[in-house]
Amino acid sequence: MKHLLALPRWVWANLRSEVFVLPSRTLVFVAVLVLLVLPFVYDDPYVLRIITMTAIFAIFAASWDLLAGYTGQVNFGHALFFGVGAYTSAILSRHLGISPWLTIPVAVAVSVAAGALVGGICLRLRGSYLSLVTLALPLIVTGLLFAFPDFSGGELGITGLKRVVTGAVGNYYVAVVLMLVSCFTLWKIGDSNTGLIFHAIREDEVACRASGINTQRYKVLAFLLSALFAGLAGGLFAHFLRVAGPSSLEVALSFQVVIWGVFGGAATIYGPVTAVFLLYPLTEILASFDMFKEVRLLIFAVIVLLVLLFMPGGLVPWLRDKAERVCPRCKHRSVFTRHQCRLCGAELR
Repeated sequence: MKHLLALPRWVWANLRSEVFVLPSRTLVFVAVLVLLVLPFVYDDPYVLRIITMTAIFAIFAASWDLLAGYTGQVNFGHALFFGVGAYTSAILSRHLGISPWLTIPVAVAVSVAAGALVGGICLRLRGSYLSLVTLALPLIVTGLLFAFPDFSGGELGITGLKRVVTGAVGNYYVAVVLMLVSCFTLWKIGDSNTGLIFHAIREDEVACRASGINTQRYKVLAFLLSALFAGLAGGLFAHFLRVAGPSSLEVALSFQVVIWGVFGGAATIYGPVTAVFLLYPLTEILASFDMFKEVRLLIFAVIVLLVLLFMPGGLVPWLRDKAERVCPRCKHRSVFTRHQCRLCGAELR
């Protein structure tokens, strides 16, 4: 009984010492709470649908950031893994009648296999050559799917899929919870020793090799992890919309995720996720007004260009640097109003 009574005090003490000390962590905590309690406060199906789609695309954007932002392997065909996940789950569900709870894990495994194949193909490519090769791969897969319309549905895709769960609220929580778990996992990977090696590969791959690091293995690992979460997003996307079509492999989707990554701030995980939660609902809301329907993409483009012009490192890192200071000694962050580091006591400038 004492342990149960002590639990709330322990949670509160950790929140005060680890979360509420920084504005960025406080905002993340509040955002997570809002996402978890929103259906109890406001259960409008249209709003829940938008946030569900946003959560799915947030997983997709975070997976791209691990590959391109952390390791510097800029993938212009990231929709390949998304589409493979969507089509694999749709084919298994439609033709074999298997439950989405089983088809989505299989789709994730197939996406990882695709990541291993693409990683092996692109192992010795860098820069624009890597980007161009990855750009071509979704087009090749789309052509193969069109060659077998009875199996893949052709240009119309595979329709009439089962939902993961019934009801808007159930699908909302499946997408949001998986998004939170996926993004936290990707952030922990980026913050680990593996993430440090990813950073080093991006900055100077030759120096990494000279230090004895097997850079090829880590580059393939980045492709595998990125494909895993992109395939998960693709499977959720297909079953939520109940269709898997060529749009899940479009070049436009690949460039869309690049825009989210650059807009929010690459190599952060939380940057692209924030960008998705800002930009995707914005375009959907503008589309609901007749006066903005024709120019919503123009408004979207202007916002992105302004951010890239005045915040080249991304929106979220720019805002975080304004609200927090980095200690020159221990490298930990403190709120901008402090003049001394909250951990080591060094003077902040």
